[in-house]
Amino acid sequence: MARKDVASMLAAALFIGAFAAVPTSVQSIGVCYGVIGNNLPSRSDVVQLYRSKGINGMRIYFADGQALSAVRNSGIGLILDIGNDQLANIAASTSNAASWVQNNVRPYYPAVNIKYIAAGNEVQGGATQSILPAMRNLNAALSAAGLGAIKVSTSIRFDEVANSFPPSAGVFKNAYMTDVARLLASTGAPLLANVYPYFAYRDNPGSISLNYATFQPGTTVRDQNNGLTYTSLFDAMVDAVYAALEKAGAPAVKVVVSESGWPSAGGFAASAGNARTYNQGLINHVGGGTPKKREALETYIFAMFNENQKTGDATERSFGLFNPDKSPAYNIQF
Repeated sequence: MARKDVASMLAAALFIGAFAAVPTSVQSIGVCYGVIGNNLPSRSDVVQLYRSKGINGMRIYFADGQALSAVRNSGIGLILDIGNDQLANIAASTSNAASWVQNNVRPYYPAVNIKYIAAGNEVQGGATQSILPAMRNLNAALSAAGLGAIKVSTSIRFDEVANSFPPSAGVFKNAYMTDVARLLASTGAPLLANVYPYFAYRDNPGSISLNYATFQPGTTVRDQNNGLTYTSLFDAMVDAVYAALEKAGAPAVKVVVSESGWPSAGGFAASAGNARTYNQGLINHVGGGTPKKREALETYIFAMFNENQKTGDATERSFGLFNPDKSPAYNIQF
C-alpha cells in the first residue's frame, strides 16, 4: 500500500445536506493478509482466524506456498498477487508465465479458490509497461493449463484516476490503462482498485469532512453531470473509477476494491475509533453498491494484522483489524 496522492479529491464541492441510509450486507467483504512483520501468527492459525470470524475472502501479496497450503479446502476466495518483483519476468515470455502458473496455481487450484490473479500492485513508473504483457501471458498460460476460470487483472492506486470530482469526470491519466481496461473487458475480469478515503481526508481535512470520509451522516455531494448524490467519499471514489472505465471503452468491466482501510494509530485522524467507524461502515455498506452501480461491491479491507516491519509512514504499521496475538485491534462485526 503506497501513499495515495488524492488531496484534492472533492476539495471544492462538499456541502452539508441530507443523509441517505446505506444498505447492509457482509457477503462482499474479504481481508488482505500481509506478512511484513516478525511476530505474526502461523499461516494455519491465520486461516482459522478468518474462518472463525466468517471472513470468506483473502488477498495475499505473493505466491506464498505456506499460505496457499493453509487456505486449501477452506472455502475462502482468494486474490493472488504475483508480486511486483515477478512482473517483468512474467511479461517477458509466455513460457515464464506458464512456469509461474505451473508452480503457483496448478498445485493448489481448485482446492484453493483462486478467483483473481493480480499482475502487479500499484505499479509505478517504467514498470507499468510490463503490466499488459504480463496479463496477456498469464491469460494464455491459464488457458493452456485449463484454468481459464481464474481471472487476471492488476491492482491500481486510486491516483491512476484523474479528474475525480465530480465522479462522472473520472478518467485514467495514463494511456496504458485504456489497453488494460479493454483487455479486462475482453476476458470478463474486473479491475482491482485500491481505494482509501483516509488519505484524501488526511491531506485535505479543511474541505473533506470526517463524517463523509467514514460513512457517517452529515454530508451530501451532488454530481452535477448526472444528478447522482453521494453521502460517502468511498462511493464517489469508486464511481470515479467506473467513469474512467467507461471513457476507456470498457463500461461493462466491474470494479473490485482490492484494498481499503483506515489506520488506528500513527498519524492524523488515525485512531481506533475512526478505524472502527470506517471499517464497520465499509462492511455494512458495500453490499448495496454505489450510486452508479447498485450491486454488491466486492471489497477487501486492508489489513488483517498490524505489521511491525512495514516501512514508510507510521500509519502503515497500524492498518490491522487484529494484533499479532490475534486479539482485535478494535471491535468489528463481520
